[in-house]
Amino acid sequence: MPLYYERPLELTHGEGRHVWDAEGNRYLDFFGGILTTMTAHALPEVARAVAEQAGRLVHGSTLYLNRPMVELAERIAELSGIPDARVFFTASGTEAVDTALLLATAHRRSNQVLAMRNAYHGRSFSAVGVTGNRGWSPTSLSPLHTLYVHGGVRTRGPFAGLGDAEFIDACVADLRDLLAQTRGGVAALIAEPVQGVGGFTSGPDGLFAAFRDVLAEEGILWISDEVQTGWGRTGDHFWGWQAHAANGPPDLLTFAKGIGNGMSVGGVVGRAEVMNCLDAHSLSTFGGSQVTMAAGLANLDHLLAHDLPGNARRVGAALIERLRAATADTGLVREVRGRGLMIGVDLVRPGTDQPFPRAATLALEAARERGVLVGRGGAPGGNVLRIAPPLSLTAAEAEEGAAALVSALRAVAADPALVPPAAGR
Repeated sequence: MPLYYERPLELTHGEGRHVWDAEGNRYLDFFGGILTTMTAHALPEVARAVAEQAGRLVHGSTLYLNRPMVELAERIAELSGIPDARVFFTASGTEAVDTALLLATAHRRSNQVLAMRNAYHGRSFSAVGVTGNRGWSPTSLSPLHTLYVHGGVRTRGPFAGLGDAEFIDACVADLRDLLAQTRGGVAALIAEPVQGVGGFTSGPDGLFAAFRDVLAEEGILWISDEVQTGWGRTGDHFWGWQAHAANGPPDLLTFAKGIGNGMSVGGVVGRAEVMNCLDAHSLSTFGGSQVTMAAGLANLDHLLAHDLPGNARRVGAALIERLRAATADTGLVREVRGRGLMIGVDLVRPGTDQPFPRAATLALEAARERGVLVGRGGAPGGNVLRIAPPLSLTAAEAEEGAAALVSALRAVAADPALVPPAAGR
């Protein structure tokens, strides 16, 4: 298990958008525990809900009626946009993806699955089997027969030079060609609307709507992996799939991370026909525990009452433009991309289009020195800085973080040790 930083950081407490380490240093949190602290650190409403529920009952299992679980399931089903939806709670995003794959393959009676190149879906055996990023694929063995399609990365690859409409057409043609070479029926396409670990990349809006038209011809299911994009993080929409919504919601939607604001909550929401297809017992011991459901309900109430998706849209758009303008002349930044508070800063060797993981390592350290914590992702080795603060980030905090990041990137760009950079470093 890797740790960030040459001197690993021990976090001891947090408040709002800030955290403190064991040495008393204060940081602006621009990564939110890998997009998990959705609203704020130590949010009073969530802390109070957890404490009150823990004082009554922490866990009772899904073998008994569980009012907080039912209430949260009803809320999520309504918010999902999926007609006649059913919800199954898990303890993590990986388990949610695993459940969705189980449901799709059982419903379609096929272990063939389509996934996106550069995708990441978790660390379980089946989730690794649909992960298209070699840096997060420790084995090629899998219970699934996975076929990878184009479309997750807009500005690299064989279709990068095309306009949006032509890009979508080329990806659809690739999908049709792939399906023409399969036998026995494909169960599902699983895709992140914005690829998280892949470096916050995405295809043009409408891509998955076009894919779904093709999938529907053969009854193939669409699974939208919303573990990182859900709950309004992209700002424009509550779910990432809604950017592709011309022909309706996905058949299955996975969620986790932000809904628990740090508590272990994940799950699947989908069409009743698919969710009810299993003919054997299936449960998640820790999925839907009373205390995590109480946290989820309180966190969701706060998110909606304070229109944090709207805040993500406004503050995120300003932050993206600020970073683009301030880093355009560094030679190190190829692209600042994203939507809402899901932003990637793609670093390359100056004068080339070659990913530069070493620069990202140094930028991560330099940002920490300036009081800001960010994440990493992208091509194997991680050449993309990932910015995903709590959705309550203020405009002043966004400016503070941007100034620190720009300063960090300029310091890295001026580092004589990187000129010329060593191969593969």
